[in-house]
Amino acid sequence: MNLSKDIDLPHIRAVGRAADSLDLPTYIVGGYVRDLFLERHSKDIDFVAVGDGIALARAVASASGRNKKVNIFRTYGTAQIKSHGLELEFVGARKESYTPESRNPEVSQGTLDDDLSRRDFTINAMAVSVNASSFGELLDPFNGLVDLHNRVIRTPLDPDTTFSDDPLRMMRAVRFATQLDFVIEQETLTAIGRNASRINIITKERINTELMKIMASARPSIGWHLLQTTGLLQHIMPELEALSGVETMEGKGHKDNFAHTLQVLDNVAARSENVWLRWAALMHDIAKPATKHYVPKFGWTFHNHNFIGEKMVPRIFARMKLPLNENMKYVAKLVGLHMRPQSVGEEGVTDSAVRRMLFEAGEDSDDLMLLAEADITSKNPSKVRRILQNFQMVRARMAEVEEKDRIRNFQPPIDGYEIMQTFQIEPSNVIGQLKERIKDAILDGIIPNEHEAAYNLMLKLAPEYGLVLPSR
Repeated sequence: MNLSKDIDLPHIRAVGRAADSLDLPTYIVGGYVRDLFLERHSKDIDFVAVGDGIALARAVASASGRNKKVNIFRTYGTAQIKSHGLELEFVGARKESYTPESRNPEVSQGTLDDDLSRRDFTINAMAVSVNASSFGELLDPFNGLVDLHNRVIRTPLDPDTTFSDDPLRMMRAVRFATQLDFVIEQETLTAIGRNASRINIITKERINTELMKIMASARPSIGWHLLQTTGLLQHIMPELEALSGVETMEGKGHKDNFAHTLQVLDNVAARSENVWLRWAALMHDIAKPATKHYVPKFGWTFHNHNFIGEKMVPRIFARMKLPLNENMKYVAKLVGLHMRPQSVGEEGVTDSAVRRMLFEAGEDSDDLMLLAEADITSKNPSKVRRILQNFQMVRARMAEVEEKDRIRNFQPPIDGYEIMQTFQIEPSNVIGQLKERIKDAILDGIIPNEHEAAYNLMLKLAPEYGLVLPSR
């Protein structure tokens, strides 16, 4: 097969001319070739030269006449040029050998066959020549094109060797299956299970890179389900693994909270590309195993799982080395509040309850509503209809209250400095208590969210705290 029409681009032709000038057989390999057949746009092009890849990169930069910068990474024997919004990567063909304790191989010069055989999957082990004499010729020694057609993830060599050598490839198998909606070939899938514990030698940062790509996929549940069935999940996120399964007492069983979580995750993903909202969906019931309790003649309860889950989020993020920043706080907040919209709806959608929800969720109120709606996975149609109708009322009342009271991103009209100045006092607990009383009065609708009303209430409450206006 020849792909000359598909790769007949100025920057690829330039690499071909430089390769011919150095008498280096050179090929495009990996994801760019795969994506040509999938008709997916790729910003990275990997070139393998049977010889010195760094010398090839320098020749390409020199021939451009534009003083293109060559970034050289001698540790890995690679070079990079950025051109026309693309990243061109250059490396010499190589073969690798591994030790059991590390995923960092010993690398030596090799043939193109050596280089393609060390690739993770057959769909990434195809090459296309860029030399003038064979421009566009496809080399496919492991039938990657057949696996692409059949939508299959398979390793080029023995999968146990592939995954034991570099356990990150197990995560990549799951990620590709999720992104592309492919199936992992059975022997490859079984080998992941046999080698799952090897994932512990991979850094959390490398694992997170794959997890974030899974979470950004159209149906992230595919990846998390594969992580669970292969045994990888218990090593990566045991708290999520603990959600799996159903326990029965006195003939009463609770739902499989892992399956429910994946459904909620996909429900959110269908409506939002916000990856951190998707993380909130994944973790919204994370504390259910810790709070599960059976009450005779009543059934299963998960009391306060939302609040306990909120406290678990920072610990899980820290252990997994996910970012401990505003994104983590956002996820924790939504986990803590995810039941609030349903309780507000069931309690009659009072202005006071809506104000408090708007105050606590702030600018994330709409995301909270989306998460709450995604959380309704009951098989009872009448129950689903009733809850969603309640949510419609909650959304309508949210808009009315926000327009009237400006509670979202609420800042108290009286701050601590004004209290200290008014009564000529030093910082103390009284100031916080007085601010809380004013805030509660606004949220409960006792006074409007206005400075004059808050100031008058402050003067009215002051004697309870031993505060008096200074004499003039």
